Amino acid sequence: MAWTWDPFRELDALRREIDRSLGFGDGGWRFPFSRFSFLPGRAARGYPLLNLSEDGDNFYVEALAPGIDLATLKVAVVRDQLQISGAKHEAGRDAKPEAFHRNERAAGRFVRTIALPAEVDEAKVKAEYNNGLLTITLPKHERAKPRQITVNVA
Repeated sequence: MAWTWDPFRELDALRREIDRSLGFGDGGWRFPFSRFSFLPGRAARGYPLLNLSEDGDNFYVEALAPGIDLATLKVAVVRDQLQISGAKHEAGRDAKPEAFHRNERAAGRFVRTIALPAEVDEAKVKAEYNNGLLTITLPKHERAKPRQITVNVA
């Protein structure tokens, strides 16, 4: 039996290898792609969307989270991990499903965990929610702050 080169077989093998390396080759999708993501879309981003910045003493997280049920909102910090969780209720919960012409706003429970660049002092973390923006100030732990070292000249 002679072997013949089939470009379509080669392309299919390449596609399977790419799928496997991106995490959807085993039939289930993995982070950051999830069939059951909180936000709609094939490659939905995590919710809430956030910015992470820092200065010499603190990390700052601004999370865009309008419409959250504040009774369910939780912020937890353990060393260098920040977790934001809560629930967002559906708009028009009293309306019948057939009354909607479009329903694009996502609702449900969410959990977002991010790794911080360094360890923080959990006891001094502050969080504030105002007009749909969750602002979290995370003071850096003393071990994570840069130390100035004096150089002695001989």
